[in-house]
Amino acid sequence: MSETIAPTFPATEDLFRSDAYRVEGDAQVLAVVETEKGAEILLDRTLFYPNGGGQPGDTGVIVSPSGTEIRVLDTRKGAAAGTIVHLTEALPALAVGDNVQMRLDWPRRHRLMRMHTCLHLLSSVIPAGVTGGQVGEDKGRLDFDIGELVLDRDAIETQLNALIAGDHAVGQRWISDAELDANPGLVKTMSVQPPRGAGQVRLIDIPGVDLQPCGGTHVARTGEIGPVRIEKIENKGKRNRRVVLAFIEA
Repeated sequence: MSETIAPTFPATEDLFRSDAYRVEGDAQVLAVVETEKGAEILLDRTLFYPNGGGQPGDTGVIVSPSGTEIRVLDTRKGAAAGTIVHLTEALPALAVGDNVQMRLDWPRRHRLMRMHTCLHLLSSVIPAGVTGGQVGEDKGRLDFDIGELVLDRDAIETQLNALIAGDHAVGQRWISDAELDANPGLVKTMSVQPPRGAGQVRLIDIPGVDLQPCGGTHVARTGEIGPVRIEKIENKGKRNRRVVLAFIEA
């Protein structure tokens, strides 16, 4: 989280939330601050997803008014509530008020979207609480509190690929904080709770398959994920198992 940009800016308009497939867009510079490792850029709106919920922050470029491409190495949540900052390796020649163009590293983002949606499917295949997880470009993993449940690697892989091949629609909808509180079973993650206080919570809905709170980016249909394999199931304690999966083409 940024500690260098003063917490007085308005929330960043998160364009990725309404359209995860948008790869280019315009924005205005609100702040540029030099840091020990480079600089942070705050824009009024962004296509870049900030690191969170197990999904890495997006990368890409911001193009200055002069046409200079500024590499975005990472994207993170800012110090001010709702703000998103873009990390660069050097202080860019930008000024407050400049109009810039954003270009997302789409191949990387799409792989993260595919993996994130796949992990939602995995959580529907294994009926246990999720204690942790990580979304990667080629691999992903979820940790489960399985209790007395015995995990069958081949059976999980078969069920998971069947859901992928079923090409189910992936959508989103919103519910109030009160509705979520009245339906605690929607929350599968035991260690991380969805943010409350904004009045509404975003749900990722795969009808007939999975429904759970999530702020990440996802594909539109499960068929986009492509075939996957369960690489391993690791013992992480008496009740905890880590299930690691990977894209077959990786």
